[in-house]
Amino acid sequence: MVIQVSSVNEMRTIGEKIAAQLKLGDLIILSGELGAGKTALSQGIGRGLGISEITSPTFVISRIHNGRVPLIHVDAYRLIQSPGVLLEFQDLDLPSKMSEVVTVIEWGSDLAPLLKDEFLEITIEFISDTERSLDFIPHGPRWQGFKL
Repeated sequence: MVIQVSSVNEMRTIGEKIAAQLKLGDLIILSGELGAGKTALSQGIGRGLGISEITSPTFVISRIHNGRVPLIHVDAYRLIQSPGVLLEFQDLDLPSKMSEVVTVIEWGSDLAPLLKDEFLEITIEFISDTERSLDFIPHGPRWQGFKL
């Protein structure tokens, strides 16, 4: 499924619609160039889970947010630039927490299979300065037939 958005607010609204379908243990992977809107989409997901303050965890790598549904938000950009990416990623110890939270990982397409066989990957591409294309790629039975 591919959709287009034309503003940051619309990106956040899409995130809220995704959040309405999430359950504990779900993994969402966000891919796209710098500035494509991964954090805006994460903010919408957070808002849909009852979390108001989502900022990019670029420099801290991972943040745990408490809300109606807890969220772990990971920005793996700095990890994938590191020669020790797998060891550093394992240090986050995500598997021990994943069943009790929703996990969103920016820049995590290569890391997702280390965590779960089932996840929803969303690839965001630039169409113009304001417009983006979102491609929803289901992995595993949990996400087959996913619709907004």
